[in-house]
Amino acid sequence: MFAVLKTGGKQYKVQAGDILRVEKLAADAGEKVQFNDVLMLGGDAPVVGAPFVDGAAVQADVIEQIKGDKVIKFVKRRRKHSSKRTVGHRQKLTLVKITDILSSGADKSGIKAATGSAPAGEAAPAAKKPAKKAEAKAEAPAAAAADDLTALTGVGPAAAKKLNEAGIESFAALAALSDEQIAAIETVKVKPEWVEQAKELAKG
Repeated sequence: MFAVLKTGGKQYKVQAGDILRVEKLAADAGEKVQFNDVLMLGGDAPVVGAPFVDGAAVQADVIEQIKGDKVIKFVKRRRKHSSKRTVGHRQKLTLVKITDILSSGADKSGIKAATGSAPAGEAAPAAKKPAKKAEAKAEAPAAAAADDLTALTGVGPAAAKKLNEAGIESFAALAALSDEQIAAIETVKVKPEWVEQAKELAKG
């Protein structure tokens, strides 16, 4: 009995015991995987899928992760540019050994499905983008709560910076200061009129 399976955009005719080099799979050496995209089952009663055979699968053991033969790409631009470039590439592959061909019941086998893995360089940026968005959302409320303290009479950019360093970033925070808290601030001398103005501005 043989089967025609599809993986990594290619089709393979396999039998039990065959060893294949397929496009890299997300599996470690020694794991058992199952190819669920079976196009055809051959034997005494051939079955052709439309496009796949329902319930059919091919099971295999992962031998190791390997690299294919080096392919050299040479580009030469003549006349005006007169440049040359040589690039080498070795495709990442997975070596598997076909162990069994199932004509039915593949969904109940409990074997891990054989799926490809994205290159490491592509996965990292995708993981970072949501984190940056989450940070931006977390910072947005804090930025909205901050007030421009330079709106107070006698408070310039330098004084506003010192107030921010002391943890006072809004009119409400300045208005809520007690006499003891004002005396404890060493970076800048808080004037009583600043507190009065902050109370008015905090009310809106």
